[in-house]
Amino acid sequence: MSDTSDGPARDRHTAFRALHHGDRPLLLPNAWDHASAAALVRRGFPAIGTTSLGVAAAAGLPDATGDARDGTLALARGIARLPALVTVDIEGGFGERPEEVAAVAAELDRAGVVGVNIEDGRPDGTLAPLGHQTAVIAAVKERVPRLFVNARTDTHWLAAIGGGTPPSLSTTAERVEAYVGAGADGIFVPALSDEQDIGALADDLGETPLNILFTPGRHTYERLAELGVRRISCGSLLFRAALDRAVELAWSIAHPGTRTDLGRTADLPSYTAARSLADEFTGADPL
Repeated sequence: MSDTSDGPARDRHTAFRALHHGDRPLLLPNAWDHASAAALVRRGFPAIGTTSLGVAAAAGLPDATGDARDGTLALARGIARLPALVTVDIEGGFGERPEEVAAVAAELDRAGVVGVNIEDGRPDGTLAPLGHQTAVIAAVKERVPRLFVNARTDTHWLAAIGGGTPPSLSTTAERVEAYVGAGADGIFVPALSDEQDIGALADDLGETPLNILFTPGRHTYERLAELGVRRISCGSLLFRAALDRAVELAWSIAHPGTRTDLGRTADLPSYTAARSLADEFTGADPL
């Protein structure tokens, strides 16, 4: 059954969609707990997301396995009460069957969340079958049509964390076209870094917003805007930066002028730092 309720909630959903079609791209910072979300809202960000790696790692759990389901939903219920628009990373959907994922989306919608991020990468390093993933997206949109579904494809991400060669853009485009056809409101391609490919995909998508994962040293906000990107996510970058700063500050009290051997995780490319963090703290590769 579709959720057709209106009123203030519909206004929030409309406002979130509008942020993807303004004069400048939506910069989406990603929180990992209530404190980080509240701090970002206080700073003035109109919309915030969650980082699945940050939420999972903060609880000592691996990312992208579904183990952080309860923690993610609990966090979402809490931060949805903040004066900002909230979208939640639900990894692969926290369910095997499309109707299970749709039920999760409906629960988040009732809590006040305006969007979800659903990925097609699996913990074993493969991609979900295309037919299954389109069925998941369609089920969510049928159950909660007003929810903004940001469909993430990991064609480039899996190659990046595995050290392989990025696939051709046509491989990604096939999935992107299918996800848009199933009802996706936005498309997210983490680790897509070639400017020509980014621009071409943004053009092909037309009015459907393209979301790119910001990578320090590889991207700038202004250049991504010029390429037609409509949403720029921070992913686990802020979480890693916070960890790095906290550890260095503690270390500097007793060892002024020196650094720990943790490394500058905040400065590394996102997939490299994420893998390092997952290996060290949870023993599993992130997606």
